[in-house]
Amino acid sequence: MRLGRVELPDDAPFVHVSLLQERAGNRVRCLTCERRCLLVEGGLGWCRTRQNRGGRLFTLIYGAVSSLAANPIEKKPLYHFRPGTHCLTAGSWSCNFGCPWCQNWEISKRPPPATGDYVGPEQFVEMAVRMGCEGTSISFNEPTLSLEWSLDVFRAARRRGLYNTFVTNGYMREVALQLLAEAGLDAMNVDIKGDGESVRRYCRQVAVDRIWSNCRTARHLGIHVELTTLVIPGVNDSEEVLVGIARRIVTELGRETPWHVTAYHPAWQFQAPPTPRAALERALRAGRETGLHYVYVGNLPGHPAQNTYCPSCGALLVVRSGMSLIRSEIRGNRCPWCRRWIHGVWEPEGQQQRKETEATWTSSN
Repeated sequence: MRLGRVELPDDAPFVHVSLLQERAGNRVRCLTCERRCLLVEGGLGWCRTRQNRGGRLFTLIYGAVSSLAANPIEKKPLYHFRPGTHCLTAGSWSCNFGCPWCQNWEISKRPPPATGDYVGPEQFVEMAVRMGCEGTSISFNEPTLSLEWSLDVFRAARRRGLYNTFVTNGYMREVALQLLAEAGLDAMNVDIKGDGESVRRYCRQVAVDRIWSNCRTARHLGIHVELTTLVIPGVNDSEEVLVGIARRIVTELGRETPWHVTAYHPAWQFQAPPTPRAALERALRAGRETGLHYVYVGNLPGHPAQNTYCPSCGALLVVRSGMSLIRSEIRGNRCPWCRRWIHGVWEPEGQQQRKETEATWTSSN
């Protein structure tokens, strides 16, 4: 691995001691994500956001905000968690994956800058409250790289009664996931980019089984989990790959787990044609025939599979248009017509409802 160098003064606002690290001789190992980079003195890890300085590991992006927006929760996408609410969303710089089709490549493919806007955790939460947001979200680029800042944001947000979410590739170390849960992570949308071979090839030597393991751990920790697959022609759009993903969701996370299959558009270094409607329909069919109760089609405006239907009686429960909630009939997590329990966190008091949902799923599997 070729290691770069960066020159940031020790008192730069973005420099902060990295939480998860261990010494290995005269080098330091980063334990934030599953790459577990081993850094020489002055060297950077794969993501370029961690540096060995004098035998200690430092993050270079604490409070380094590249993007900021108040988004509907549906944009994450999280369809079964606090629908109709808004979360203040922040992104930083770089990524620990090498996907050549990245839709946010302007920030994910850039190393962190030496200067820029610093946003402290308390300041960020105060902004969320002032803007009328009900929660926070760390997204846009890979949020795991902002672990230390995220933990402080989540603690501050929880004190103010806000929920916290992550939109992630799921490649953090399990200890990092546990720390996030303890700090107040309520929900996460995890990208499942394909099967083992496609993820290893296109994401640059990533082991997809570690992502699935973290999804299981998140469920065990009481975090609400939804999955997204960007369906890309020639990469993961075959019947075999789509059915394989659907089967793993059923067997490892449960039929109630929402799966979003979304359309890709050419970006950065990848020029495959845009995802045709037929490929998304194939993914939708694969999920439903495998037994998933909630499969959603994204980036295809007007498709009926952007709505939520009762798995038992088929009633239309939640109507959406684009990234907006139009109407929800769910009350107390139940279908008003047949009284079936609908998986998710639908109302502010949903923390207790989520525990009941998890207990129901555990006892039935």
